Amino acid sequence: MFKLPLGALRSQLVRSAPRSTASATRSASVRFASTNSTSSGTLESLLTSRASLVSVTLFSVGSIAWYTHLYGSLPFIGEAHASSLADEGLHPPAYPWPHKGWFDTFDHASIRRGFQVYREVCAACHSLDRIAWRNLVGVSHTVDEARALAEDIEYTDGPDDNGEMFQRPGKLSDYLPAPYPNEEAARASNSGALPPDLSLIVKARHGGADYIFSLLTGYIDPPAGVEIREGMNYNPYFPGGAISMARVLFDGLVEYDDGTPATTSQMAKDVVTFLNWAAEPEHDERKKMGLKAVIVFSTLFAISIYVKRFKWSVIKNRRIFYKPPTDQAH
Repeated sequence: MFKLPLGALRSQLVRSAPRSTASATRSASVRFASTNSTSSGTLESLLTSRASLVSVTLFSVGSIAWYTHLYGSLPFIGEAHASSLADEGLHPPAYPWPHKGWFDTFDHASIRRGFQVYREVCAACHSLDRIAWRNLVGVSHTVDEARALAEDIEYTDGPDDNGEMFQRPGKLSDYLPAPYPNEEAARASNSGALPPDLSLIVKARHGGADYIFSLLTGYIDPPAGVEIREGMNYNPYFPGGAISMARVLFDGLVEYDDGTPATTSQMAKDVVTFLNWAAEPEHDERKKMGLKAVIVFSTLFAISIYVKRFKWSVIKNRRIFYKPPTDQAH
């Protein structure tokens, strides 16, 4: 039997130890590299997936929209103005309008009173071209009341059988009459200023109903150092401060049919509510349809989630067993 000397055996062990350590280190590094590559591949696929990009985009856009809704503009993006901010007028406060909520509708009694204020005060200078007498039916007046109001106005119609125009009482299909026959006549009667049509005035002005209410109730004497030329009036809510329209609402100017005290703020609130309805006649119906749509689509979404879980539960909960083939030869 061959025997190795003790010194030779000891040197062989020392020589083989680094090899085994190196191989172990190499296998561990390969294993760690595989693990790292797998984790980095998962992270890369997560970052480059379409769902992740869409989610990040929606989150960014939503954050910017919410910030601009709260504060008006972004702090790192400048704004370009054709005029200075001082020329835009005093910003109106936010008033608690009864129709402002998601599930709130117009105060139809206020719409009726507002139409009375418009007819007795505003209609002398401002038109309402987009509103017909029939639009008042079921909103502020009955059919008979709206027909009686229309018949009080004489409209030019024709031609008749002789080719001539004639006057007739108004019908429900007629639109509310304009105070002036044309733009030139309107300017001539108002020192060159053109009274705007009020059909969409609430939508056409920044601040909407809050601005119109503040404008109607905001007439004051000009402060010291501010000069207003003759024929103009000072209103801090109007851009520039000088407005051609004088104050038109005073306490007790109209007498409401329902006995409501006709204060300046009450008349302004009622006529602004009427003008808001004129700009959005579909307001109440839109909210009703929106509520119905939310209920229907929420129900369909819940049903779709249930059906999806029911249909996929069999596939998701199944267990797959693998039985390797056995070698029949052994």
